[in-house]
Amino acid sequence: MKIFNVVGARPQFIKAAVISRAIAQTSGIKEIIVHSGQHYDENMSSIFFEEMSIPKPDYLLSINGLNHGAMTGRMLIEIEELILKEEPDYVIVYGDTNTTLAASLAAKKLGVKIVHVEAGVRNFDESMPEEINRYLVDRISDLNITCTWLGKENLEKEGFMSSRINSEVYNFGDVMYDAALFYSGLAEQSSSILDQLEIRNSNFVVCTVHRASNTDSEEALRSIVEMLNELNREVTVVLPLHPRTKSRVQKYGLSLEMLCIDPVGYFDMLELIKASKFVITDSGGVVREAYFFGKKSLFLLDKPVWPELISEGVCTCSNPSSTELKVGLEKMKTKEGDFTRSLYGDGTAGNKIIELILKDFFRI
Repeated sequence: MKIFNVVGARPQFIKAAVISRAIAQTSGIKEIIVHSGQHYDENMSSIFFEEMSIPKPDYLLSINGLNHGAMTGRMLIEIEELILKEEPDYVIVYGDTNTTLAASLAAKKLGVKIVHVEAGVRNFDESMPEEINRYLVDRISDLNITCTWLGKENLEKEGFMSSRINSEVYNFGDVMYDAALFYSGLAEQSSSILDQLEIRNSNFVVCTVHRASNTDSEEALRSIVEMLNELNREVTVVLPLHPRTKSRVQKYGLSLEMLCIDPVGYFDMLELIKASKFVITDSGGVVREAYFFGKKSLFLLDKPVWPELISEGVCTCSNPSSTELKVGLEKMKTKEGDFTRSLYGDGTAGNKIIELILKDFFRI
């Protein structure tokens, strides 16, 4: 059996690492890693691959810096060529990026089975490109793997678990939780980020901002920066500065009065989250990692990507306006979050996915 493991954005490296490890423990599967290059920085990409012992990509397409249509179109063309060349039996895709959509379309049109990891996520905001990608990829995938009960419920409401849609749906948990459990100890041993920043015994908050809706709007980014600057007067705010965010900060002439650092690898980020007081982010991955390690979070979007976290009281959503951010921050601080339930499975999602693919392949 031959499997394409397709990645393009850094959070997908984390998810792919879990699947790669499960494949390596299984005989009879040849893995081919395809990296679209959607988010590609040689230093940052190599850090992720080295830390997590992910095999180097068999194909690096280097498609980035384009508008949505051009990017997705070029990826579709090039991934289609690779599928024709390699003839995989399955294509595994993750989440909701343009890479995910392009690989899925290429596979579907060539009759190759699609496994969508992190299916069924909905925030019902179709102004977000990611939401469009979620709808389309779920609809054409053969095996949809959800992270939580809500993802499966969303797909059931859309008619997936019926004769109307020829797709199987499984809730195996979150491969990012698998990764957090597996790599946490390694991160603690190898990361020196807390000592480098001299914050090991400090009271600090970790923050990430990268979404276009928050960075391409001067009003939104100004409100976020002002909130963080004010917060930094009472507790240190650590901000790994995303390249897009950095360029917009310079463009809008904003002043960052906090501890700004270069983007960090996976291990450093885990250590920052684990040692932080709480987390402020617009990342659907980071907000889950905060939950994994018992940290409350402020999510910088008004519609949650993971409503499960809202219902548990561990995450608060806020529209990025100055007034609402202040209200959201205070609300998050005072909430008593419930971390007792295991929303994202038991840490064995990766193995269950590969077991499912084997059963499907051999029609067991």
